Amino acid sequence: MSNSMNRRTFLSYLGTGAAALAAASAGLGTLEGKASALSSTADHLFGFGTNRVTGFFDPIQPSKEDKLVLPNRFKYDVVAAFDDIINPAGEKFGQGCDYNAYFPLEGSNRGLLVTNHEYTNIFSLGPIHNDQLTSAQVEKELYYQGMSVTEIYKDKEGTWKLDPASKYARRINGFTSFELTGPAKGSAALSQAAKVQGTFANCSGGITLWKTVLSCEENFSETAQHAKLNETHYGWVIEIDPRDASYRKKHTALGRFNHENTAMGLASDGRVVVYMGDDKKDACVYKYISKGKFDPAKGRSNASLLEDGTLYVANLKKGQWVPVTIEAVTKVLSSDSLKVPYGVNASKEELQKRYKTQAEVVTYCHEAALLVGGTPTDRPEDIEISPFDNSVFICHTNNDTHGNIHGHITRIFESGDNLASLEFDFEIFAAGGRQSGFSSPDNLIFDSNANLWVVTDISTSSHNKGVYKSFMNNGLFVIPTAGKDKGVAMQFASGPVDSELTGPFFTPNEDTLFISVQHPGENTTDLSKPTSTWPHRKGDKIARCAVVAISGFKLG
Repeated sequence: MSNSMNRRTFLSYLGTGAAALAAASAGLGTLEGKASALSSTADHLFGFGTNRVTGFFDPIQPSKEDKLVLPNRFKYDVVAAFDDIINPAGEKFGQGCDYNAYFPLEGSNRGLLVTNHEYTNIFSLGPIHNDQLTSAQVEKELYYQGMSVTEIYKDKEGTWKLDPASKYARRINGFTSFELTGPAKGSAALSQAAKVQGTFANCSGGITLWKTVLSCEENFSETAQHAKLNETHYGWVIEIDPRDASYRKKHTALGRFNHENTAMGLASDGRVVVYMGDDKKDACVYKYISKGKFDPAKGRSNASLLEDGTLYVANLKKGQWVPVTIEAVTKVLSSDSLKVPYGVNASKEELQKRYKTQAEVVTYCHEAALLVGGTPTDRPEDIEISPFDNSVFICHTNNDTHGNIHGHITRIFESGDNLASLEFDFEIFAAGGRQSGFSSPDNLIFDSNANLWVVTDISTSSHNKGVYKSFMNNGLFVIPTAGKDKGVAMQFASGPVDSELTGPFFTPNEDTLFISVQHPGENTTDLSKPTSTWPHRKGDKIARCAVVAISGFKLG
């Protein structure tokens, strides 16, 4: 990297005392070395066990342009955009593209790309009159949300392309049926449902240790209400197999709330651990620990581990993971001294009537977690497990209610570096703001050189206004965690007007980074005057969200 580059150093808080101050003066906590092949984390962090190096770049400056701006020598290909035909059946790529996961079919250069579709807007639905959707608009809303499985490849000229003839490519959306698993299956809490219709509001996700995809239903209420669907059937973690269209599950043991993503790893004794965040103000951080142990020989049958285990919520003041179980909830509600905690809008009597079994606990998980002592936090979005030391990174995007305008990244240290530990310590790893050059951290990934890649999620209504002016459009930043540039935030990309960048994911050899450009032109109210027309296809007069493949990395 150029020594003359304009660098912005993160605020880093590593504790108190002389040793901590010395560490802070040097920058962020160090994650030395390469990721071990024995690393117990899932592969969703940076590919499939690669130790290749992504290479360096000259950071860019913030931008207001209606472009995807990258450093010198890097380029991008649009591999799939809203409304593109993805298969011989004529199914179309969804809208609001978010999380991505890449599964190689032939080395790194051909594979299946799994993409989440979080929500729809004027470019798919058209204008909405009097805040009322027509039946045709409701159908479009259900169709264009959910997920896409596409087949993509890099041609001889090095350009990434969509293969519309793929036998794997398909849509999974608001019309697709799902099997329920876990304690809420067939329960009164879910109106005795064992199967449900559809998935939508799919935000981020993660890859399992058995190479399926977990996708998270986040802000589901509005779409469910528009379609007159039972809201309790949404807000879950779903599982699909990119290679098997018949495999579709919703895992109720992981709780129902505004899920952002999942981060899966292994405990010291082989049990599966899944970290999750509830992406809303004053919501909690969770982890699930399976009862049984992971067996690589069982392949996809390991999914049963997500049906029988214990859900926990983080109490940050005590440094403890507290069980979110009917036993724990009942004990709290039976106390004569109970004071209903902040964030729970019900009386003690109402809560006692609501929570009868574990089915109600997982279905109304947000309130149950607060009852047992979960700490309300500032929009916990993406969570990732470091492949270098098993510490856990959490993007707390922001919470203007409590004055956390620019957000921060929390780093949890599990006791004994064991992901199944019920005790932990934590630090504020990095804080957003002018001093760091970015605001509102959202999705995270690591590369195999211990760099942390962070995308930002400044609300579109706040772009280039007030205290957000200096950040301009949302972007992608890189934070080295080792070496001479450790602790320095460098901007790698700037998104088009009104957009955010989401779902970063590397190919196994790390020569390509996939990323979604979500909701460009989101502030458009008149289709004849769009605020963005990215990706600027010839003759196109609207903006299209899309997944791009970024190349130009120097491999070590």
